[in-house]
Amino acid sequence: MMITSLLEKIKKTVPFDLELYANEDLSKHTTFRIGGDCEVFAKVANTDQLISLIHFLKSENIPYMILGNGSNTLFSDKGFSGVIISLCEDFKEITLLDQNKIKCSAGAMLTSLCIFARDNSLSGCEELYGIPGSVGGATYMNAGAYGGEMSKIISSVTYLDCESEEIKTIHCDKCNFSYRHSTFMDQKCVILSINIELEKADKDYITAKMLDYMQRRRDKQPLEYPSAGSVFKRPEGYFAGALIEQSGLKGTSVGGAQVSEKHAGFIINKGNATCNDVLTLIDMIKSTVYQNFNVELECEIRPIGDN
Repeated sequence: MMITSLLEKIKKTVPFDLELYANEDLSKHTTFRIGGDCEVFAKVANTDQLISLIHFLKSENIPYMILGNGSNTLFSDKGFSGVIISLCEDFKEITLLDQNKIKCSAGAMLTSLCIFARDNSLSGCEELYGIPGSVGGATYMNAGAYGGEMSKIISSVTYLDCESEEIKTIHCDKCNFSYRHSTFMDQKCVILSINIELEKADKDYITAKMLDYMQRRRDKQPLEYPSAGSVFKRPEGYFAGALIEQSGLKGTSVGGAQVSEKHAGFIINKGNATCNDVLTLIDMIKSTVYQNFNVELECEIRPIGDN
């Protein structure tokens, strides 16, 4: 009896010519460069394809996950049994709606949005320039840096409710944004696009601010190594990196994973680091910081995949 692969099932059932890959190496799709294979990696070009694919996966009880740029994700060494969905083509569009309003699709890079805003002499997202995430992922977790956050520029979010398979739009006030959190983290949904409102400003002024923030990142962050950005959320009244450094953990390694010697808030992949290396190092950091300062660090990185 022939066993039909999941990829073949999708091809036969979903009425679109999707770009599908079997046993895709997930380490190629995250900034950490860590992870095993996923059963199927699917690139969807538009909302119709996305809804049709999710409808099929739900009907078959097949696990799935939407992946942006993979900048806050740690995939298991054993991979992911199910489908990883990447938003492509139509999901990369950025459009000027009005003199100070932009519509940006979820698959666009956050840096691309910042450049688009600058090119249209719109200020307000300069602090976000250089964050290596997609707009959808940045909205999902209310990404931010240097005092800027997605919640400060978003006016509304359009998303797919995966339960009802309806497309909905909500105002920023309904998104329950807080530090590294949004309402979308508490429901089964896919962010499709956002509308943002910015302020008119001189393009040279905007450019100077963007370059300043990028230089700060280069000076203070280990951008020369694969990482997932800041590992821990900022504890109230403290800075995670400072607590880790004061605990003497800079440079501490487990396998190929190391606490960055440049910025202790980062774990870097020095070469061939595994998911287990990173998780073991995270546990070591949390335990040591708690013993030294009675502060419990909360991880910002999302571990995903098979145990």
